[in-house]
Amino acid sequence: MANGNETEPSKAPATGLSGWLEARFPGHKFVREHLTGYWAPKNFNFWYFFGSLALVVLIVQIVSGIFLAMNYTPSEEAAFASIEYIMREVEWGWLIRYMHSTGASAFFIIIYLHMFRGMLYGSYKKPRELVWLIGMLIYVLLMAEGFFGYVLPWGNMSYWGAQVIVSLFSAIPGVGDGLAEWVRGDYSISGITLNRFFALHVVALPLLLVMLVYAHIMALHEVGSNNPDGVEIKKKKRADGTPLDGIPFHPYYTYKDMVGVGVFLIIFCAVIFFAPTFGGLFLEKPNFEPANALSTPEHIAPVWYFTPYYAILRAVPDKLTGALLMGLAIVMFFFLPWLDRCKVKSIRYRGTIYKVFLGAFAVSFVALAYLGLQPAEGLYVVLARLFTVIYFAFFLLMPVYTRFEKTRPVPERVTGHA
Repeated sequence: MANGNETEPSKAPATGLSGWLEARFPGHKFVREHLTGYWAPKNFNFWYFFGSLALVVLIVQIVSGIFLAMNYTPSEEAAFASIEYIMREVEWGWLIRYMHSTGASAFFIIIYLHMFRGMLYGSYKKPRELVWLIGMLIYVLLMAEGFFGYVLPWGNMSYWGAQVIVSLFSAIPGVGDGLAEWVRGDYSISGITLNRFFALHVVALPLLLVMLVYAHIMALHEVGSNNPDGVEIKKKKRADGTPLDGIPFHPYYTYKDMVGVGVFLIIFCAVIFFAPTFGGLFLEKPNFEPANALSTPEHIAPVWYFTPYYAILRAVPDKLTGALLMGLAIVMFFFLPWLDRCKVKSIRYRGTIYKVFLGAFAVSFVALAYLGLQPAEGLYVVLARLFTVIYFAFFLLMPVYTRFEKTRPVPERVTGHA
C-alpha cells in the first residue's frame, strides 16, 4: 500500500486455475486485507492468544455438533436414549460427545479470558467501542446457545435447570406467565420445549453467531488491533504508509497462534481422554439420569459458566429483583466504553485504584462462580451478597474512580517490556 498518488507495483496476472479463481472470487483480496496486508502491533503478548483460540473452538463446536445432530432425536421419549446410543453404539460417538461438552466449557473459559484482556488493556475504548459491543452480543448469544444445548441431553439436571431458568420469565409483572409459556411452548417443560430448543441450538443461533463473529473481525480490522501499551500504531507510519510499530498478521501472528493452538489442543485432549466430566463441572452426575418430573436433584445448579449470575440471582430474596440484577450483571458490560472516563487505555499506565477495582472484580466473579455451585443457605448466601456488591461497585463507581485516577505518561510508540 502506498501514500499520496503512488500505486502498488504492477504484478503479472495469475494464470491457470489460480487465475481463473481470482477472476471470479476475491480470495486474494481477503488474504491481502485481513492476513498479509493487515498490520498488527508487534508487541502482542500471551493475552492475545484467546481471540484465535475462540475461533478454533467455534469450529470444533460446529463440526462436532453436526455429527451429534445426525444421531440425536429431539423428543421427550427418545432424547436421553439417543445420547446413550451415541455414547455406546455410534463409532467414536463418545469422543464426539466429549469433544462437544468439553468444548462448551473451553469456549467460555477462553471467552472470559478474552474479555478480561479487553478490560486489562482498554480494548473497549475509542475507537473500538463497536468491536466491544459486537463481542458482547456474541457473549450473550453464546450464553443462550450454551443454555439450549445444556437442556438437549434431557438429563435430570438439564430438565430442572430449564425449569428454574424459564420460570424467571414468570417474575415479570403483567406479561410474565404468558412469556414463560411462550418460551416453553407448553404449560410446563416438555417435548415441545425440547424440540424448539433443538432448532434454536442447531440452526438459528449458530447462524447468528457466525454472522456476528464475521462482523466482529471486520470491525476490528477496520480500526486496527489494540496492544498492551494502548498506543495507536496507525499514528506513526513509514513513507510507504505502513505502521512503524506494526508487522503483517501473516506470517508472524498466524505462526505464533499455531503455538497457542497446539498448547490448547494438548490440554483439550487431556481433559477429553482423562477427565471429561471434570469432577462434575463439565457434566454433572444428575445428568447421567433421565429427566424425571417427580425426582428433583438434591441441589439444582446450572453448569459452571452460568453460576456467577446464578449466585447473584439467589443472593436476593425477591425473585423479580434477583432476576433484574442477574440481567443487569450482564448488561453492564455493554456500557464499559462510556463508564470508563480515563483517557489512558492500558493498565500498564493506569492508576492503582483501577487496578484494585479490576482485581476485586475478578475475585468477585470467580467467588460468585463458586458460590453458585453451593446450596443457597447460611454463609454461602452472605458471601454471595458481599461479592455481588463488589461486582456491581466495579461498574457503578467507575465514572468516579476513573475520572480522578492518577496515570503514568503513555509512550508515543509501543514498547517491548513484559
